[in-house]
Amino acid sequence: MTEQNPPAGPERRPTRPTLRHVAELSGVSVKTASRALNGHQHVAEATAARVRQAAERLGFRLNGIARELRSGATSRSVGLIIGDLANPFYSKIARGAERVLRARGLQLITTSTDENPALERALTGEMVERRVRALLVVPSSTDHGYLEAEARHGLPVVFLDRPPSGVAADTILLDNRAGARTAIHHLLTAGHRRIGLIGDFSRLATQRERIAGFGDAMRAAGVPDWQRYLRSDSHDVDSAERLTRELLSQPQPPTALFTTNNRNTTGALRALRELREHRRRPALVGFDDFDLADVLGVTVVAHDPVEMGRIAAQLALSRMDGATDEPKTVVLPTWLVARGSGEMPPPARAVSDPEYGGLI
Repeated sequence: MTEQNPPAGPERRPTRPTLRHVAELSGVSVKTASRALNGHQHVAEATAARVRQAAERLGFRLNGIARELRSGATSRSVGLIIGDLANPFYSKIARGAERVLRARGLQLITTSTDENPALERALTGEMVERRVRALLVVPSSTDHGYLEAEARHGLPVVFLDRPPSGVAADTILLDNRAGARTAIHHLLTAGHRRIGLIGDFSRLATQRERIAGFGDAMRAAGVPDWQRYLRSDSHDVDSAERLTRELLSQPQPPTALFTTNNRNTTGALRALRELREHRRRPALVGFDDFDLADVLGVTVVAHDPVEMGRIAAQLALSRMDGATDEPKTVVLPTWLVARGSGEMPPPARAVSDPEYGGLI
């Protein structure tokens, strides 16, 4: 037999071999080659072996998605739409979901919106066109009515971290308000009253809930004008660093900081490293644990994103298996991990001392 894979000349990019090339190399018809590779029972074993050998020699792979779609079936994939592929929080969600889905022979496909509502909708449409078995969505938009028809037609949709709007669906959330309240109470107990907040996009439900918990604790402690040190719409390390510098450069800077996600915590830490060595750094509590937080001694409000992904996958599988009960909302707990940065008391000197808190 002569190998029929099309040659790749200097001006031609290599192309994948087709079923026709496999058929020609093995000396059978395209239909017989297809039946052999798909395990059809009416193909002689010797013929099937010859076809498989030709396919391996050529590097041919069946297009599983195309085969499934031609037969009218859904794929073996589940879509996960997240905010940012670079954020470890989302990678842990994916890890938890993938472990559950893989045990059922399903594959997780992950894509990122970069917190762009329009891109979220476009990516969701692409996933639906692929006929994924289910959708797991960390939403960035504030209207998910466009998914109502898909859910009504039987596509399981599960929302993670943030609640949906405009569609009823299973949802897994963190107890954001209680977690923020715990963080601020911890700082208040250490003696702080001027507490700054570096927060995420104000349109996000998680951010609104964490600010609400911040306000709950400050009002309960009788702290007036607590919004004075509140800064929002910081979604990356650079903006968090800039806002932290801004807070600490005030005549009466905050003596403690609460950062509402792991990226804001990182940005705050970058700003804090530039404080003069003889001056006291403000205390710091961050929402979300992160790698090296234990080494750096950063006090955090922790939670379990792997568990969030695991539960989301289980809810999706339950819907795939025919569950028709009302949509569930699961709220996962948070807890404070004290490591040193959140336990520092405010300075004993007068709060208006210009030598306190200035940046280099």
